[in-house]
Amino acid sequence: MITHREWLGERPFTLVLSAGFFGFFAHTGVLTALEAAGLRPRRVVGISAGALAGGLWSAGLDVSEITDELVGLRRGDFWDPGLPLGGLLRGDKFAAKLASLIGERTFAECRTPFAAIIHDLVRRRPEVIESGRLAPAIQASCTVPLMFRPRLERRSIWVDGGVSDRYGLRALAPGERTLIHALPSRSAHSRLLPPQPLPRADGQRQVMVIPGLPRVTPFRLPEGQVALATAYAHVRGWLDQPIDG
Repeated sequence: MITHREWLGERPFTLVLSAGFFGFFAHTGVLTALEAAGLRPRRVVGISAGALAGGLWSAGLDVSEITDELVGLRRGDFWDPGLPLGGLLRGDKFAAKLASLIGERTFAECRTPFAAIIHDLVRRRPEVIESGRLAPAIQASCTVPLMFRPRLERRSIWVDGGVSDRYGLRALAPGERTLIHALPSRSAHSRLLPPQPLPRADGQRQVMVIPGLPRVTPFRLPEGQVALATAYAHVRGWLDQPIDG
């Protein structure tokens, strides 16, 4: 039997960071632990919270920079209520924060190939975004229904990719070696959406679910630092565990 560390180190792998509300804290803990172990993915797929953490990292921000930004995050940095035109928050503050971090960077300029998953309301399906400006795609992927206003992009209407592809499966080629950091849904509104079962692990796919992560919300941001540390510690131990089966 081989360990997760050995499996990841054998050949290049894609890292999928799933949707999960404010799960970008836990995703950053995962990225930090993998980087500390010298295990850098060849490609990153991000959905919602995963698009934020994975997009910033792929764009070139160090894990320490992302950690500092998240630990220093305050509700006022993104909380901009307006008339309820499809969502409580306008999203202007979120857009400004992304612009301050990655500017006009494009997908083509990422140091690691990156794909963001969005849900297209017009076509009623998930779409994989891998070209164009990075910030609008990240923001659209994070546009939680009812919380943020939908984004008008490319003559369509985009919202949170987790609506229809929580685990980024649409972005994966058959047989692509993949590690999925999966954050199973705990939100009430997700019960209104079609169920999305946790992907199964197999010879080409490993699925990691971290137990004991605290629930982070706009009103429980200090729990984010706990989530980051919990994820980091879990991955450090998980890497040396044998792969089941």
